[in-house]
Amino acid sequence: MPALVLLGAQWGDEGKGKATDLLGGSVDYVVRYQGGNNAGHTVVVGDQKYALHLLPSGILSPGCTPVIGNGVVVDPSVLFSELSGLNERGVDTSKLLISGNAHIITPYNVTVDKVTERFLGKRKIGTTGRGIGPTYADKINRVGIRVQDLYDESILTQKVEAALDVKNQMLTKLYNRRAIAVDQVVEELLAYADKLAPYVADTVLLLNQALDDDKVVLFEGGQGTLLDIDHGTYPFVTSSNPTAGGACTGAGVGPTKISRVIGILKAYTTRVGAGPFPTELFDEDGEALRRIGGERGVTTGRDRRCGWFDAVIARYATRVNGLTDFFLTKLDVLTGWERIPVCVAYEIDGKRVEELPYSQSDFHHAKPIYETLPGWSEDITKAKSFSDLPKNAQNYVKALEEMSGAPISAIGVGPGRDETIEINSFL
Repeated sequence: MPALVLLGAQWGDEGKGKATDLLGGSVDYVVRYQGGNNAGHTVVVGDQKYALHLLPSGILSPGCTPVIGNGVVVDPSVLFSELSGLNERGVDTSKLLISGNAHIITPYNVTVDKVTERFLGKRKIGTTGRGIGPTYADKINRVGIRVQDLYDESILTQKVEAALDVKNQMLTKLYNRRAIAVDQVVEELLAYADKLAPYVADTVLLLNQALDDDKVVLFEGGQGTLLDIDHGTYPFVTSSNPTAGGACTGAGVGPTKISRVIGILKAYTTRVGAGPFPTELFDEDGEALRRIGGERGVTTGRDRRCGWFDAVIARYATRVNGLTDFFLTKLDVLTGWERIPVCVAYEIDGKRVEELPYSQSDFHHAKPIYETLPGWSEDITKAKSFSDLPKNAQNYVKALEEMSGAPISAIGVGPGRDETIEINSFL
């Protein structure tokens, strides 16, 4: 019953796609359990680069069944655009399964997302404007549209009417926008019904049966731990639970079936959007990390904010997720620095703090306390084992492992599928 959860241990963009793809040839199912097309994964296969936004990374592994779980919010237009792009490149997407309980991002969710973010002005959260937050809000308010609703026009119409009763009042009276017609939305959504039908399934039943049959199931989170709606840097977070617990609710699998939880750590730290970031760099080092690391959002195209590795965040991720392993990515980006600072604690109001403060105000005022480690200049992209790494690179990895609280079982030394050092097998 090998069920693995793979998730981001920072603010997202850690390289989860590479990690999932590494395991994809060895697993039977790869499941996205939360988020929507606000999450992006870049996977490099040979000389081909694939940018995935909504689809599980396992869709690139021929023997794997990719699954979009009930905890994901689905924009049908994005879904079919992504499927079409992969099909044109010769990727077989016919095995994809989508939970009938997954919620649909409607046109009015996108409209509400964009107008409310603009209305917030300086207080904006930094959303992608893709309707993710409003769709999750509809879900919690029990006026959401699920995939299965597309197959009952009466129910669909009632639900769209209920949702637009309030939203049209807000759009017209608060934001001076036109009201959205119920019939127009229903017609647009129904147009996707036949196209979606071959993919729709009771994924909860299928995944539990697969685990009972000793199939290997990998649960893939979008974003990262510090963007979790409950455990992240609220309110600068996403609208779902990328943490390990989200895999259970977002896929319908009990926690007793999870055998391993793997956190993806970048060898430095990045984040996209607004919010506190203690180790953020505004100097030449920050620009170098951005340039060498290709730090631009897969989905948004926005430059990522860059900073040194933050061990406080890594320890926090270990704790709230129950991490059993780390996959350290982009170690090669640090090649060339003579000295590499690592944040080991914070200074808050003159006091040293070893763990992530629960207070939002304290975290906003946290100043990093650094230890500096010797760097290396040798090219590490051809390294096939830990012993192939320069001694200083080995020491850097060992230091991060000790500070973070879980073993580093794999290391990314380049963007390619084969540019990975596997120290301990995940399976």
